[in-house]
Amino acid sequence: MAASSICPRCAHETVETVFTSPVPGVWDVLQCRQCLYMWRTTEPARRTRRDLYPEKFRMTPEDIEAAIEVPLVPPLLDPR
Repeated sequence: MAASSICPRCAHETVETVFTSPVPGVWDVLQCRQCLYMWRTTEPARRTRRDLYPEKFRMTPEDIEAAIEVPLVPPLLDPR
């Protein structure tokens, strides 16, 4: 399901809803199909609106193409 939004990080116009809250209309999790940025619709405007997203973290298609890799999430630490 596509959302009527643009990506705050790269301005790509294909943003998809990947998860919706169990309580209808409370929040959605969106993901950009170009840079893979994900956010909840309940996050502050500086994380959800392109015009307020910090310029130093914005990406262009060239930045994405030149990225070496998508960083992996490290394994969880063993609590023992």
